Amino acid sequence: MTANKSCWARSVFACALIILSFAARPAAAQHPQSALEPTPPTEGSPQGQSEAQEKVGNDQNEPKNPPAGTSNDRLFYALPNFLTIENAGQIPPLTARQKFKVVARSSFDYVEYPWYGFLSAISQAENSEPGYGQGAAGYGKRYGAAFADGTIENFMTGAVLPSLLRQDPRFYQSGQGRFWHRTAYAITRILVTRSDSGHSQFNYSEVAGSAASAAISTYSYHPQGDRNVSNTLSVWGTQIGYDSITIVVKEFWPDIRRKIRKKN
Repeated sequence: MTANKSCWARSVFACALIILSFAARPAAAQHPQSALEPTPPTEGSPQGQSEAQEKVGNDQNEPKNPPAGTSNDRLFYALPNFLTIENAGQIPPLTARQKFKVVARSSFDYVEYPWYGFLSAISQAENSEPGYGQGAAGYGKRYGAAFADGTIENFMTGAVLPSLLRQDPRFYQSGQGRFWHRTAYAITRILVTRSDSGHSQFNYSEVAGSAASAAISTYSYHPQGDRNVSNTLSVWGTQIGYDSITIVVKEFWPDIRRKIRKKN
């Protein structure tokens, strides 16, 4: 299935980013933290001032101001990272309208179009889902399916279910503790999230949302031969795995960014 192949391609790419994250982590990340909860730096600390300056720099690269409680951040200055919060502090919950708006902003960002083109080229080369065929027509079908798969999952996990269940779709970075401590914190965010009122609860939006998106894509526009429960479960598992890897990259991205800027 295109979604399955594409997600694994993205997972391999994300694994490479994690290796870079491990190599680039600063000395401050070596101090352990007592609980798997983010502890943002104070405004007066050097780290807080540095991150504030970085945030201003990122905002200047965007044509519009982000909605309250979101960001203009981009992973490796490219992939949208608008639902990641570096310094939590006191921020208001997102309204349903804001959740849909920021997910749409991410899903239809200009970077997504060539990104899905790249994933579709991999799928075409591997001849995944032969029912699509080859040539321009086959590539077009794969591109449309890959774009739809990613967009549906983004909306289900970041807007639809979070709005219905009143859950917060944002990822709050920890930024404190040893590498494996922070990694564990990030991975557990797949299963644990915040409610709009700020309480920790099971992440139904991610788990059920990715399952729903896998079922929708499998049984609607993918080739008839791939429409079965086994394939749906495979796609669901792949999406959860990819999201887990991606969220770890998001946790360490500020460390990598500071490392890159120091070298420059």
